Amino acid sequence: MKILLDKADEAGADRSSLEIGMVTGAALPESLRAELAARGVAVSQCYGTADLGIVAFEDGGAGMVVSENIILEIVRPGTGEPVPDGEVGEILVTRLDPDYPLVRFATGDLSAILTGATTTGRTNRRIKGWMGRADQATKVKGMFVRPEQVAAIARAVPEALRLRLEVSRDGEQDRMRLLAEHPDPAAAQALGDRLADKLAEITRLKGAVEVVAAGSLPNDGKVIADLR
Repeated sequence: MKILLDKADEAGADRSSLEIGMVTGAALPESLRAELAARGVAVSQCYGTADLGIVAFEDGGAGMVVSENIILEIVRPGTGEPVPDGEVGEILVTRLDPDYPLVRFATGDLSAILTGATTTGRTNRRIKGWMGRADQATKVKGMFVRPEQVAAIARAVPEALRLRLEVSRDGEQDRMRLLAEHPDPAAAQALGDRLADKLAEITRLKGAVEVVAAGSLPNDGKVIADLR
């Protein structure tokens, strides 16, 4: 849309008929939406994939309305386990199309379910929109560490509410730090020791463990955060 407007302005062409746009294929930054609006074009966006078609779309209310011909779930990346409404995770879609059925198709994209009433009258669920990619596998000391491994640690030590593995550099060496939410500070030492053992067992790599307060980890869908 921006390219069309730019070329029209360069050529001195009449573009007054371009008033409304629906875009997809890439995220629509608010800065670009504002620029297009200032040039006389009201633009909305929809989210979809080549396999699924349109998954959700803007309708003037908050976020995006989920299409009515699909079942959409938000899950913890790499696990397929649903997360609570409002928490960021990977979009999974089921489409019961007789010609091309898809069951729990993992899109690799992040989003979250919006809660609360809308002003547009539509009753289907809403997502916040596209919030990044879910593929978080990363190399540490030459070995891949994957979200599935963090999920395995969580299953082995269920007392930890949420886990987040941070990978950084220290003295030109890769370092891992596993952050674990837990509501009881008194249990931090014992929980940390168990998590450290499981981290080394499952990933074959050693790392530090830090137990943090419940609800303190960022709600960004990241199971592994590469900070290098």
